[in-house]
Amino acid sequence: MGDDRSDAELLAAHVNGDTDAFGVLFARHRDRLWAVALRTMGNPEDAADALQDGLIAAFRRAGSFRGEAAVTTWLHRVVVNACLDRIRAAKVRRAEALPDDLDSHRDRGSLATSAPADPADRALDDERRHQVLAALARIPADQRAALVLVDMEGYPVAQVAEMLDCAVGTVKSRCSRGRARLAELLDMLAPGREADHPAPGNPATSPPVRSTHPRGPPEPT
Repeated sequence: MGDDRSDAELLAAHVNGDTDAFGVLFARHRDRLWAVALRTMGNPEDAADALQDGLIAAFRRAGSFRGEAAVTTWLHRVVVNACLDRIRAAKVRRAEALPDDLDSHRDRGSLATSAPADPADRALDDERRHQVLAALARIPADQRAALVLVDMEGYPVAQVAEMLDCAVGTVKSRCSRGRARLAELLDMLAPGREADHPAPGNPATSPPVRSTHPRGPPEPT
């Protein structure tokens, strides 16, 4: 059943004891929050855990929401913070295996492109996307979060500054540094180049990539 209440009304209803309101709110923004968590964490298992952490935090802290930003901005801030907390706490290695289900989110943000009709072009497009995500997993977490939100999800810089709770200039700086590092890494990850430009701390040859079985975003409890 549809629910025509606004995000703010749903959050207020949750705070006032409506047991269904938060689930409706999460379902409304589930895909976008999952995409952000997935790209920030780099693999579906950690993304699901971080998203669950964020949702629990949002569920419990809903009463502290002051309405100074949009509810969706606040939700993204909580989820991104949960991702960054997990990355920092676990000191996630840069060469983590990549998720297998990012194609479901491929049509968002400035990195999105329309799928080529020719199978050979599609293969090249998929390889390019894989290279971008592999490089993204190797840059610092703060820069990665800014790039995911601005370049991959397409949010305005000012809104991302609210999500990350920092100045607009900080977001721009993180994006600028992240893009520069991303360009270097993409050059190293290009076919035939990684052996000539091994990543710091990594052997000249690529490590084996473990297979992952993507897990979808958790259902609200």
